[in-house]
Amino acid sequence: MAKIIAAAPSLAGPLLRLHFHDCFVRGCDASVLLESTDGNVAEKDAKPNKSLRGFGSVERVKAKLKAACPGIVSCADVLTLMSRDAVVLAKGPFWPVALGRRDGRVSSATEASNELPPASGDVPLLAKIFASRGLDLKDLVVLSGAHTLGTAYCPSFADRLYTTTSENGTSGLVDPSLDSEYADKLRLKCKSVDDRTMLSEMDPGSFKTSDTSYYRHVAKRRGLFRSDAALLFDATTKDCVQRIATGKFDSEFFRDFSESMIKMGDVDVLTGAEGEIRKKCHVLN
Repeated sequence: MAKIIAAAPSLAGPLLRLHFHDCFVRGCDASVLLESTDGNVAEKDAKPNKSLRGFGSVERVKAKLKAACPGIVSCADVLTLMSRDAVVLAKGPFWPVALGRRDGRVSSATEASNELPPASGDVPLLAKIFASRGLDLKDLVVLSGAHTLGTAYCPSFADRLYTTTSENGTSGLVDPSLDSEYADKLRLKCKSVDDRTMLSEMDPGSFKTSDTSYYRHVAKRRGLFRSDAALLFDATTKDCVQRIATGKFDSEFFRDFSESMIKMGDVDVLTGAEGEIRKKCHVLN
């Protein structure tokens, strides 16, 4: 992992996101890593997962573990460990990872599209999705802090910048919760709602470092996604966001983040004789 992140520091965020997207669909069973087949469209080909990265790195780590301990370490455990190590190598907290997960045999793009928390979601919707995974409102706020790492393509947030006024034209600021100066900067990168050529940092100036600056951006109405802004404007989450944003409680936040990551990593895991231990993460045995 040290070599992977040293060679590509921007990969820490994608690996963390890969784990998150895995755990929210069928639990942490590495189903997000499976390739589609002639008879099935897998999770990774669902629209919310089209921009996921890091699959090759997971396969490389899995191959090395398989060579050393064949049939022992699951892809689900590999992905969970890699997401933890990615955060640590990005100067974030360490947390213990319980092992013994098994790999799932089912992967559905339809399930991923229906069950992943949307970037446009408000707090009631996001809280409902989190609760269905055994995660509470505090977990929602704390795990949103993962947006301190990584980047996003324009289509995931550009609807906040433009409203379509004609077949080929765009104009007008849609989302008044977005700081206007920040919106202007984003428009320079995203020429249209469908612009897939540019990436924007989710935590500008610190997108390769695990810290609390994400919350300071959110508190200034500079969260990239609607779901980020929702945390500031909902009464149930606003105080928590503003407290973290002060920078006076970083140790407490990192402890909370670690606890929430442990909870998420235990969502609906397969154990014992359930599932399998894949030889290669992208295909069933």
